[in-house]
Amino acid sequence: MTVLKTTPTQFPTWIPPFREPRRCLSNMCLTFSIHHHRHKPLVVKCSKMTVTPKISVNDKKLVVHGKTILTGVPDNIVLTPGSGGGLVTGAFVGATASHSKSLHVFPMGVLEELRFMCCFRFKLWWMTQRMGTCGRDVPLETQFMLIESKESEVDGENSPTIYTVFLPLLEGPFRAVLQGNDKNEIEICLESGDNAVETDQGLHLVYMHAGTNPFEVINQAVKAVEKHMQTFLHREKKKLPSFLDWFGWCTWDAFYTDVTAEGVEEGLERTPKFVQYDHSLSAGATPPRFLIIDDGWQQIESKQKDVDCVVQEGAQFATRLTGIRENTKFQKKTHNSEQTSGLKHLVEGVKQHHNVKNVYVWHALAGYWGGVKPAATGMEHYDTALAYPVQSPGVLGNQPDIVMDSLAVHGLGLVHPKKVFNFYNELHAYLASCGVDGVKVDVQNIIETLGAGHGGRVSLTRSYHHALEASIARNFTENGCIACMCHNTDGLYSSKQTAVVRASDDFYPRDPASHTIHISSVAYNSLFLGEFMQPDWDMFHSLHPAAEYHAAARAIGGCPIYVSDKPGYHNFDLLKKLVLPDGSVLRAQLPGRPTRDSLFVDPARDGTSLLKIWNMNKCSGVVGVFNCQGAGWCKIEKKTRIHDTSPGTLTGSVCASDVDLITQVAGPEWLGETIVYAYRSGEVIRLPKGVSVPVTLKVLEFELFHFCPIHEIAPGISFAAIGLLDMFNTGGAVELVEIHRASNNKPELFDGEVLSELTCSQSPNRAAAATVSLRVRGRGRFGVYSSQRPVKCVVDGSETDFNYESESGLATFSIPVPQEEMYRWAIEIKV
Repeated sequence: MTVLKTTPTQFPTWIPPFREPRRCLSNMCLTFSIHHHRHKPLVVKCSKMTVTPKISVNDKKLVVHGKTILTGVPDNIVLTPGSGGGLVTGAFVGATASHSKSLHVFPMGVLEELRFMCCFRFKLWWMTQRMGTCGRDVPLETQFMLIESKESEVDGENSPTIYTVFLPLLEGPFRAVLQGNDKNEIEICLESGDNAVETDQGLHLVYMHAGTNPFEVINQAVKAVEKHMQTFLHREKKKLPSFLDWFGWCTWDAFYTDVTAEGVEEGLERTPKFVQYDHSLSAGATPPRFLIIDDGWQQIESKQKDVDCVVQEGAQFATRLTGIRENTKFQKKTHNSEQTSGLKHLVEGVKQHHNVKNVYVWHALAGYWGGVKPAATGMEHYDTALAYPVQSPGVLGNQPDIVMDSLAVHGLGLVHPKKVFNFYNELHAYLASCGVDGVKVDVQNIIETLGAGHGGRVSLTRSYHHALEASIARNFTENGCIACMCHNTDGLYSSKQTAVVRASDDFYPRDPASHTIHISSVAYNSLFLGEFMQPDWDMFHSLHPAAEYHAAARAIGGCPIYVSDKPGYHNFDLLKKLVLPDGSVLRAQLPGRPTRDSLFVDPARDGTSLLKIWNMNKCSGVVGVFNCQGAGWCKIEKKTRIHDTSPGTLTGSVCASDVDLITQVAGPEWLGETIVYAYRSGEVIRLPKGVSVPVTLKVLEFELFHFCPIHEIAPGISFAAIGLLDMFNTGGAVELVEIHRASNNKPELFDGEVLSELTCSQSPNRAAAATVSLRVRGRGRFGVYSSQRPVKCVVDGSETDFNYESESGLATFSIPVPQEEMYRWAIEIKV
């Protein structure tokens, strides 16, 4: 007997953080000065600069792998090669100035007639995508940029396509971003956020990396920067919290800030309306196993609402925190009318009565939207002082923000950076004593606006992030943190521990313009964010016109899956496509990202392109196709709006190579053929190598294509495991495929008579050529492809009936509900 074992691909897992080595200042190519009455100017000299062969500046041209990327490169732009492992194919871009300032804008060169995709902050908190072909198309606050170049000056049209990534970095107390101007120049905007912190040069402002695979280029670039900066860790080295693999419920869109302890219990217990099932989330077939108690549980100022203070969804943004415990809505009175910790009572109750495994609560990085109230009773030792935000010019040039309008007038109570660990530690220790498992830390980017007097935005942000992560490590056992409203590089390049990041602006249930751009934004932002943390594509409503659209995207996004349904308003038909009876989910293995042919088209605005998102399961790949046309962020009106009220029906295609890493799960004997299972249509197609499948979608429609590698077992006999056919992430159910071939591959009847292939395939008595062993999770209708009718199907040792469609090769059988959580079924199929 021969055995072909297709083990699940082991995508990179967590490695414990290492102690940061002492850095040698002589290796830092930077000169900056901090003007302060207690400090003398600090000067660090720069080393000699050279260039790499693959990235160079010649005749004022920035040339990458023989392809010109920028022209008219100024003389004050300098190129420094990467050094050491992982840096040899990259280079750093720097610039020098004649005077020291806290804010510089350095033209880097002219970009023309090359397609690019970038992620930029359209407002203080969040990024979205933009595509273009020239420098003037590059938005303010661009933090990630990928450029495609096809023709080489040497090889012409026969040269391979080169993908070049630009990563603006942090250097010392300065932060760099990219932007364009009317001359089609790309500019480096360098700022400290503190007028007293100045420099006249920076030599590691932007890192460039290039190659022929865009996903590898991005991955290698971030790892090279990790090695160079030593201030953050790549996602693959971080410990992912366990809640990611369980279904959840968040209180935000259900209650906003009006959440109460009774409301939380109601959300887990109440019988749903408008559906045919008489179950709550907990009692039903899709029980939530993690809970987020969002904004509304904390002790905050009880002053009357200021008419000049902006309020949105109940949050008064200038309001400040007055204590670290829960407010009266969550407190519980004893028989003696004494108040005890209602939060602890609530958490213990939801864990005991509803089998919730993880409870997270919300707080802002500064404590609350308006920070901490100075000299609040019991909080005097945090040395809180009022600070008034100052936003960077790039942020001000994009979308205004109502939070900042409020705080600019009323100020924010900023805990002193030397005391902020004490604040976090006392807050988190109390929460942990109540049984809370982690925190959703929101409003993070506010800290970048408060750097004046604290050494600048980078220094203050890093102080806060280090304190936060130290407190979380001390108080929560599973790295329990979700980072939110945090899309600035100040924080991303300062995170060594936080492993989950919200990937885009919110799910807005009442804003029709938000739904298509939400799906495209989370996918494109994940290209960048997914190198640092596991992207969280946000909560959604299961009972909503766009619910299935949102659900399908999250099913293949590799993200946590959770809803914010109002109590009793659930669509269980939809949720059962996402959630197994034990409350677990079939989460894909990687951050979901656009396919290679989607990288430089604009599926939100161009009127012609569908968005394709790829991901991996343990034994197969998946491509989700979405029609996202009709809405996006408008640089004229500076808001997200509908720009096409009647976007058309679009047609595209998918193929196995859209799944960039499919060869890693297919095995060494794979010949390139796949079985494609289209979720919505139910079609099963045998797809030869290099062949595509067409797809046609209206706006807000989707299709999920599962690509399952075909295993050639014997002449005329081939097999592919598909998965749970009624789950959005069908292939996520299959965790292992092993093929045990018989020693004689000729199919025989038990009486020894050798028959023709056709006769054999139809005979119920033929001997099996092989036994396929599967390890499978979940319940429901399970499907496999077999070119011949299987001889037998066995589930956990019991033979089961199956249906076989000879035309498609689809064999289906039913898997029962397991009695244990996260149970793996042992399935044997004799073919």
